[in-house]
Amino acid sequence: MKIIMLGAPGAGKGTHAKHITQKYSIPAISTGDIFRENIKAGTELGKKAKGYMDAGKLVPDELVCDLVVDRINQDDCKNGYILDGFPRTIPQAEALTDALKKQDDAIDFAIEVKVPDDVIIERMSGRRVCKGCGATYHIKNVPPKKEGICDECGGEIILRDDDAPETVKKRLEVYHEQTAPLIEYYDKLGVLKAIDGTQSLEKCAEDIDKILG
Repeated sequence: MKIIMLGAPGAGKGTHAKHITQKYSIPAISTGDIFRENIKAGTELGKKAKGYMDAGKLVPDELVCDLVVDRINQDDCKNGYILDGFPRTIPQAEALTDALKKQDDAIDFAIEVKVPDDVIIERMSGRRVCKGCGATYHIKNVPPKKEGICDECGGEIILRDDDAPETVKKRLEVYHEQTAPLIEYYDKLGVLKAIDGTQSLEKCAEDIDKILG
């Protein structure tokens, strides 16, 4: 069961990936984790990636794809995996398709979590994080007992720069320009499935389970 999670930043892909991981015992893989692990271990691919990153350059698509394929060939991915945050662009998707084809393999499902931009902006701009312990809140959905104060440690709760409405809008613009075309790409491959990400977590989990069967 090889799965790609698609959807805008803030759509809840990571949350739904956790559900799949727990229910189906397959790992959720992010490119950030892969970079960190390879750089820490000093692998050849890690050294190459670090060279680009240290120079302030983007890691080339081909190298990112090599790192991902190396990771999904590890033992814990024998029964499948979830890719969250990769591919981000059509060239990355094409590189992944080609690399898997060489191994006589392919992605089984690309699950799109559909959430309108205005809902994402409200969700993300309402998020608050404790400076002390990192506990997360939402001013509307999960507010702290005392405004601005963390329930867990009494620390100050802040709006992160990443969650400011203007930043979220810019991230959504980049998503629609670079990543949204993947929806059509995987639809043409016949593996695209979609869920309504504005539903409750329980209903989303039910819909995902129906897709994965």
